[in-house]
Formats: sequence, C-alpha cells, structure tokens
Amino acid sequence: MTRSIAIIGAGPGGLAAAMLLASKGYKVNVYEKHPFVGGRNSSFTMNGYTFDVGPTFLSMPEIAEEIFQETGKNLHDYVDLIELPMMYELVFKDKKVKMYRDPEKMKAQIKKYFPGDESGYDRFMDDTRKKMDALRPILQNKMDRYTDYLSLRVLKALPQLSLGKSLYDVLSNYFEHEELKLGFTFQAKYLGMSPWECPGAFSILSFMEHEYGIFHPKGGVNQLSKAMAKAAEELGAKIHLGNGVKQLHIDSQKIVTGFELETGVHVEADEVVINGDVSHVMTNLVKGNHLKKFSEPQLNKKKYSCSTFMIYLGVDKVYDLPHHTISFADDYKKNVEEIMQTQLLSEDPSIYIQNASVTDPTLAPAGKSALYILAPVPNNLSGLDWEKQEQTFRELVLDSIEAKTEFKNLRDHIEAERIISPKHWEMDFNVFKGATFSMGHQLTQMMALRPHNKFEELEHTWLVGGGTHPGSGLPTILESARITSNLLMNEKRNHVRNESGEAG
Repeated sequence: MTRSIAIIGAGPGGLAAAMLLASKGYKVNVYEKHPFVGGRNSSFTMNGYTFDVGPTFLSMPEIAEEIFQETGKNLHDYVDLIELPMMYELVFKDKKVKMYRDPEKMKAQIKKYFPGDESGYDRFMDDTRKKMDALRPILQNKMDRYTDYLSLRVLKALPQLSLGKSLYDVLSNYFEHEELKLGFTFQAKYLGMSPWECPGAFSILSFMEHEYGIFHPKGGVNQLSKAMAKAAEELGAKIHLGNGVKQLHIDSQKIVTGFELETGVHVEADEVVINGDVSHVMTNLVKGNHLKKFSEPQLNKKKYSCSTFMIYLGVDKVYDLPHHTISFADDYKKNVEEIMQTQLLSEDPSIYIQNASVTDPTLAPAGKSALYILAPVPNNLSGLDWEKQEQTFRELVLDSIEAKTEFKNLRDHIEAERIISPKHWEMDFNVFKGATFSMGHQLTQMMALRPHNKFEELEHTWLVGGGTHPGSGLPTILESARITSNLLMNEKRNHVRNESGEAG
C-alpha cells in the first residue's frame, strides 16, 4: 500500500523532499500558506521589476544537481545558471576589494591591498579543502544520537572542527590584515551570527565560495524553488497553495496523524514532514502539552540568529556596478556586537546590495535596475518598535549607501519600493522572533543538539529546513531534505521488511 506523505511548507527543503519522496512512489501532498512556492526563497514583482525575497547567493549547485539526478531529472533543464567570476566587491573605508574565484586574480587583489597575505590564501584553501572533505560526511548524514559522535566519520572529522575557536580565530591563522579577515568571515552572517562567536568549523562557508563559485540563476535564485516545484509535480506530488496549516493532529501516543488547515479541512497522512520554521511550528501548530524539550518556554531559551532589514528598489537607471556588493561598517566588530549582543540599531550599519540587473536584464525593464538591499539587524527579542523605526532606519541605510558606495543619487531614481522589516518576517513569513536565519548555530545547537531530522518529541514527524541538521543556508537546507527523506524511506523499508519476516 502506498504511504501518504503530507509536507507542511513549500520552501526549498519541503520541495526537495517532495521530489525525492515522490520519485520513490510515495503519495506526496505539499501544503503552503502563501499563494506561491519558495517561502523565503520566493520572488515578487513590482511595476515590471522582479526581486528575490531572500537568498541571492547560490553556491555549491552540485547539491541541487544531485537531488535532481536522484529523481531522474536534470537541474539544467529547469534553471539557467550564470557563474559570477568576480563574486562580490567588498567596500571598506579606504578601499574597494574585488573577490574572485580564480586563485591568481584573488591573490593579485590580496597583493595589491593586503601585501604579504598572499601565501595565507593558499594555505587557507589547502587546509580548508581537507576540512571540507572531513566535514562533508557530517553534513550529509543524520546526527541525532550522541553515539553518532563515536562513528568513524565523526572521529576523523573532530580535528577539523576547530573546537574552541571562533571563525575569526581560524582566519587569524592565515591573514594579518583585519579587513582581509573580514572578507573571509563576514559569511557568518549567512547563519545570522558574529564571526567572533561563530564556530571555527564554518570557515568552510567562504571556502565553498572560492572553491565552487557563486552562481546566479537567470530570473533569480527563486528559480530553484520554482524548478523543484515543477519537477515534484511532474513526479506525481501535488502542491496546494494558499492552504496554511492551523494545527497538527496528535493522538494520546504523541503520534501525528495529520493536521487541520486554516480552511477547516482535515488532512490525514501516514507521515508528516515539516518545512516551516521549527520554533514557530512548535509554538503555534502544536496545541496542548505534547512537548517538553521544544515547548514554548524551552524554545524561548534558545539562541537565535539576527534578523534582516530589507529594501527592494526598482530604479529608472542602470548602475554599472558589481552584481554583489558588501559595504562594511567602519567599526565592524561594534556593528556586530550591536546586532547580536546589545541589540541596538547601529548608526553605521553594514549593508549588502544586490545589483542583479547588471547580469540578468530580465529582472527589470530596459534601462532600469532591480536593487536588493539588506542590513543585518537585531531579531525581535530586542523589543525594537519597527513601526516607529522603519522610515528612520531606511533613511540611514540609503544615506550610508550614498556615502560609501558608487550607488549615487538613489532616491532620485526610485520608481518602486518595498520594505520587509523583522516585524514583517515574523508576521508575514512565520519566522520565529523574526530571526531570519533560524536557530543559532552555536555548538550547543548543532548536530545532535539541534532539532532532529526525525523529530524526537512526536511520532511520524520529520523536519527539513534551516532549523534542523545540518543548518541554515540553501546548500545545507537541501542536504536536510536528503537526510530526512532517506531516513524516512529507510525506516519504512525496514518496517516492511520486518513485517514480511514476521509474516513468513
């Protein structure tokens, strides 16, 4: 008998799981509250301009390629990937540094702006290549029992985990110049963390960019979710948009048997895969006293990532500037401490600008540009009143861009604008406390200490996405879908095998 799988959320994790499970013959239904797929990996249009809502960097596309291959599909039949040889430009107080994938071009930039650190780049790449090889099995396999730490693959990886060292500490082993260290540690922001707090193992983040490159799918990174949705439906999955979930159905044995939709419709399923923000789901969709470890009081004690303040601008000119620009606060460490510790709005924020129209003219009308602006800010545990702060902070961000970058006279060219503040992330996208990058990635909340792919407090319940192992970011979210799907399928195969043995 075909087992039925109900997936809550059509984000990239849920869609990848839908592909993998449907390709193996499971009856898969995906329920999404929004009228579009992708969640934070979706898109929207304004006045002819197209914007990614969330992720704009696509690295390690081979993980997506592998998932498509495992389902008999070819990613490149669905998505047109454009590599960015000059990955991004870093804007500091007195210099603008271009970061290249090509090692010789990268070392030329280091020699020009940070003389003496060229050899550190080679050592970093060589050492981190070994680290990546050692960590890959951890990132691709379940980690839900302490005994998993005793497996041969983990014991081999332990020396590479840089235990007791922060990401900043690790890069200090390779570079003398402070700004160059920031160029290889700002990626901690992909996890919503500080380089001075982020575990040293995450030096693999910048390595992945320099080793495997950064890509732009034509039409935006949102095209990945749209491609997975199309492929999942071709494989037999059904995607139900505009169908948010109100609450899980949980029996007295803590078995999840399905859920109730916001429309009042009841959905039954043999297995439920949750792609929603884990903390939001457990505090909003689980009614009653079913949870201990992940009850609301316990979840409120967890550490969460920062949030992001987003400005999406349609402007009536083309800026012949890099696809990706990162403008650093003059005192970056102070800026990070304000975001993560004192939870204040910085007077000098660090800002990321995506100018994707320079690569992909499909995103804006001819002669115009779609600009995506992101400033990391405290999450909603800060108590900041965004209704009062939104316009003030908008002006501060635009002022900073005008002063530090070549995106001049922005205000004179704006034709369309949208802002997403931490309040919007929480209210409109169901992001717990507006923590855009989910639960923090401290070692106390990683691997077996993170919510498990097979959720430990409810039966027949599985997790995918940034809130479970291995963590946030598109590549790791796709890995979470692969880990969870394989666990679910292996468990069902073993169950069938045992039943067959008993029957025999």
